[in-house]
Amino acid sequence: MPELTTASGLLALVGLAAYLLGAIPFGLLIAKLFGLGNLREIGSGNIGATNVLRTGSKPAAAATLILDAGKGAFAVILARVLVGEDAAQIAGAAAFLGHCFPVYLKFKGGKGVATFFGTVIALSWPLGLAAGAVWLATAYTFRISSLSALMAALMTPIFAWGFGQRELVVLSLFLGFLIWIRHRENIIRLLSGTEPRIGAKKR
Repeated sequence: MPELTTASGLLALVGLAAYLLGAIPFGLLIAKLFGLGNLREIGSGNIGATNVLRTGSKPAAAATLILDAGKGAFAVILARVLVGEDAAQIAGAAAFLGHCFPVYLKFKGGKGVATFFGTVIALSWPLGLAAGAVWLATAYTFRISSLSALMAALMTPIFAWGFGQRELVVLSLFLGFLIWIRHRENIIRLLSGTEPRIGAKKR
């Protein structure tokens, strides 16, 4: 973590605002806008882009991906510009928590992968690109979205350390740990060989 130089009250306000932004369930909103039905009743019931893709609408999935990543990136950039680097990390963590545990949906949210990438890229674009490369390589090889996310989350703190960005190691460990926790059911399916592949419809 960077040195905390901002007043605790202001950091708390930044965290609250970022949480409320991150809690916006863009997947549900996009699904309704595109007339795809209730996303909670489709596929895994998740509100993220991967589940939106199971509806068969690539534009809707792309829009969800961009918006979910964008809310993490926007929270980080705005906090950095208005307050400072310590606030940027607080905002990134809070936006991620908002997506995973949104107050608007009784704290039952998504798994945070897109928001994770948006947050990491905004904090450090080389680190974000490295994590994205891991996701792409894993997805190309195995065609399994959850495995790609797990590998990217696992490697990000290692990259942060290797890149000399020690101030991002703790945050990336925290975000990565939560991604693994949120993917616990996927991990069980991966171990049993029943995890669906990218592009597969599951209704």
